[in-house]
Amino acid sequence: MMAAIELRMQILALLDHYVDAIDNDDLEAWPDFFVDDCLYEIIPKENVDFDLPAPLIRCENKRMLRDRVISLRNANIYPPTTYRHIISGLRIVTEDADGVAFTANYAVFSTNVDGETRIYQTGRYIDRVKKIGDAWKFVEKRAVFDTSRVQTLLALPI
Repeated sequence: MMAAIELRMQILALLDHYVDAIDNDDLEAWPDFFVDDCLYEIIPKENVDFDLPAPLIRCENKRMLRDRVISLRNANIYPPTTYRHIISGLRIVTEDADGVAFTANYAVFSTNVDGETRIYQTGRYIDRVKKIGDAWKFVEKRAVFDTSRVQTLLALPI
């Protein structure tokens, strides 16, 4: 029982640090939450439900994540936005020699430069992590969003 509680606390800590980096504009730290040969996707729930493999964003390794951050900082033009994530409903699905698979619900609120806040996106993470040294790293992170449409340019990671 204690091992299950400890694992849950470690996964929650990983998720807390992950969203903290995004929410506080430390995007350069974002790729470090992943293994080198990772998968990161943002995909509509409808596509997952109908087995349509068409995500809005797909990065297949850490180099692609770093390129995304460089692009966000230097090339993309998007209105300044602050994100705030809320995570709930963590459920450990499997734990084996390859790591831990889990799901968690998320809600992302966005605040624009005028101070207006709205629900930007809701959904669930479908993740797999493994321990590298003392740290858990994402092998796969899929943000499966419920929101019927993306309200503005999808720039920042979810």
